[in-house]
Amino acid sequence: MTDSTTLERARVALDAHAWQQAYEGFVSLDDAGLSSEDLVRLAEAAWWSAHPDESIDAFERAYAAFSAEGRKREAAGVGLRLAMEYADRLDSAVWNGWLQRATRLLVDEPECIEQGWLELCLVRSAFERGEVEEGEQHALAAEEIGARFGDRDLVAFGRALEGAILVMHTQLEQGLSLVDEATLAAVGGELTPYAAGNIYCITIGVCRSVADYRRAAEWTEAAARWCEREAITGFPGICRVQRAEIMRLRGSYAEAEDEARKAQTELEGFGRLPQAGAGAYEVGEVWMRRGDLDRAEEAFEQAHRLGHEPQPGIALLRLARGQIDAARSSIGTALADATDPLDRARMLPARVEIALAAYDVAEAREAAEELRATAATIGAPMLQAAAHQALGATFTHEEDAAAAIAELRKAVRVWTGADAPFESAQARRWLAVAYRAGGDEASAVLELRSAKAAFEGLGAVRDAERCEEMIRAGDAGDARRRVVRTFMFTDIVGSTDLVRTIGDEAWEGILRWHDDTLRTQIGSHRGKVVQTTGDGFFASFGDAAAAASCAVAIQRRLTDHRGKHGFAPQVRIGLHSAEATVIADDYAGLGVHEAARVSAIAEGGEILVTASTVASRAIPFGVGEEREVSLKGLDRPVRVVAIDWRTDVESKPSGQ
Repeated sequence: MTDSTTLERARVALDAHAWQQAYEGFVSLDDAGLSSEDLVRLAEAAWWSAHPDESIDAFERAYAAFSAEGRKREAAGVGLRLAMEYADRLDSAVWNGWLQRATRLLVDEPECIEQGWLELCLVRSAFERGEVEEGEQHALAAEEIGARFGDRDLVAFGRALEGAILVMHTQLEQGLSLVDEATLAAVGGELTPYAAGNIYCITIGVCRSVADYRRAAEWTEAAARWCEREAITGFPGICRVQRAEIMRLRGSYAEAEDEARKAQTELEGFGRLPQAGAGAYEVGEVWMRRGDLDRAEEAFEQAHRLGHEPQPGIALLRLARGQIDAARSSIGTALADATDPLDRARMLPARVEIALAAYDVAEAREAAEELRATAATIGAPMLQAAAHQALGATFTHEEDAAAAIAELRKAVRVWTGADAPFESAQARRWLAVAYRAGGDEASAVLELRSAKAAFEGLGAVRDAERCEEMIRAGDAGDARRRVVRTFMFTDIVGSTDLVRTIGDEAWEGILRWHDDTLRTQIGSHRGKVVQTTGDGFFASFGDAAAAASCAVAIQRRLTDHRGKHGFAPQVRIGLHSAEATVIADDYAGLGVHEAARVSAIAEGGEILVTASTVASRAIPFGVGEEREVSLKGLDRPVRVVAIDWRTDVESKPSGQ
């Protein structure tokens, strides 16, 4: 016989949302036997007090009890709740089993509230099969059943899902309006905690998918007040992840990290590992902005281990470390697997940034245009800001300063209005580059100082230092000018096979020797290393003869090493002379991209140079036959020749 006083206290505690007290009360009576209804109450108390396994167990026993009592509707209701729980755990087979069992129980029953919850489950089932229109019909059916029975939970839940589906169909205004209405009911205390919490997560997820972080922030603040008012403390951390992302975007890094770590702990406790990985990913994003790449990498790797996609963070991390080839491969693979336009939109800005770092303006333009098209279709302001920034950065590298300035000014306005200080500062830094390319040094410095102050306020040390370097370049009078340079790009070919042959340790040693050798040769031939690009270098030279001599010296040093030690990297080299714009310590212009593309088509051990460079400048080496090639991103074919560097004695200079 149960203790009636204890039982009543447990029920009162549950109604008051004193979850842990209720849980302890029901557990103390469990061995004596709880009724079907009290087993459901025990399950709810266990769930909200973060005892997920005990919750599942209590629900399953409640189902068995209702079934034994012949109460099919009640049993079906519990079965549907179990279906939802297993769906959230990504246990698809178990979730489907409970869904089918509940469906059979309700087949011959008259219309009831439980059938409305069945319709909600069928929304998810339809989504998993890719049947979005079918999902919409189930959401509407749930809403209609809820309205007939006066069940606010069903009405609001169905309305939230209907709105989410409309957003997926790019009916943004109508969809978000329905989501707003449902969420108002949730945070206004009109719904049960379970329905309210789920609707809130749907809302934040929708806002996140369309990059409407201002709306997400408003609902997050409202939900926080609701949680405090209703004593909601144990809702699984999916919502915490979304709150952490919003905090990060608003520059509250300490709070964002704390919320993300809490989310990860909660979700791991609920067995939701991929969602827990999302918490780890947010920690990585925070540390990326703070400039601690080691901590960021650790967090991204943890996210990956838990089953969460670590992109675009891991690709941008590799870019920050100068591993451009790895960054391109990483983001390229992720985009190849992404079919949803919104998922792709989340990664496309990284693709633009990485492509420009690799001097592949054609790839950057392609990604920027796709982002622009998606932003125009969806209409979300922050998505549009990202598109403006991507296009502006691309125009800068194409030396269209006016177009770049126009796009980047729009990006700054939207980011600033959305209270996204890091993104706003990034856009200002790009705007400074565009101003310099257009000859407006005063405006460039103004934007750089604003960006630097913002980065410093956020604790983004690396970015603040980068702004300071760009300001100093302007003070030195070397920030923006047109020059003619011979550009050299180098890259190691067949590194995988060589690593397999000599082993990791020997490879690390040969790679250090390669880097030292190239830096020495570039310096001794009066060249300047502009940046490293993965396994290669980008360098500039004052004249073509020096660049050619440097390239030959590099190839001969590699050959000597191969003869003495049996192995050395195969390196391809491309050379092209062109006019370009000096921007801080970098170069912009199509000539730079042409040089990069020439290198990309060279073979291992080859020095490929544009015929125009050979024809107009003295190259002190013999060259092979001209051939016409098509280069990525260029409308016209280009004629190239290979330098005969294997001849021991320098030939008569080409072009004489």
